[in-house]
Amino acid sequence: MRSENQIVDLSFQFSVRIVNLYKYLTKTHSEYILSKQVLRSGTSIGANVTEAQDAQSKKDFISKLSIALKEARETHYWLRLLVETEYLPKENRRVISVFEELEVLIKLLVAIVKSTKSSLV
Repeated sequence: MRSENQIVDLSFQFSVRIVNLYKYLTKTHSEYILSKQVLRSGTSIGANVTEAQDAQSKKDFISKLSIALKEARETHYWLRLLVETEYLPKENRRVISVFEELEVLIKLLVAIVKSTKSSLV
């Protein structure tokens, strides 16, 4: 089920990828600590984006998307840590595509937050 909102769709699809990554890390590597962190922050992006859709004001909208942006940056940290500790292979195309997808989300969130803030002035 797709919406007509790109950031909602992208953040949801990213959450699905993160859940699948969590399942892979716990099943294949029996890794539960870092994988839980990336699961929490990675799925929180979409949850906050979705919550922002029903914001009560522009300030509330900005706040929710700012939280989503913070969670996206935290997710980037955990993914980097998983790569550097060799739980995830650095050169794997799936791993690379997760990073690329996350970068797209971060850029979109930054752009939306900036444009919404500028409309408040």
